[in-house]
Amino acid sequence: MEYTNDNTTIIGTVSGTILSVVAMFDAGDIIKTVIMATIGAVVSFLVSRGLKWIWGRWRKT
Repeated sequence: MEYTNDNTTIIGTVSGTILSVVAMFDAGDIIKTVIMATIGAVVSFLVSRGLKWIWGRWRKT
């Protein structure tokens, strides 16, 4: 029995799984996710900056 390192089965399985998962997503869901991630990042940034400003003013007094 000869053993060959043939990765075509693994590549086919992985690519088929990825394509089937990608086909399940709706364009609206992707857009909604991008918008929500953007809002979350902006809010996180603003809260961080606000807390840094408050901390700086509190330490000066």
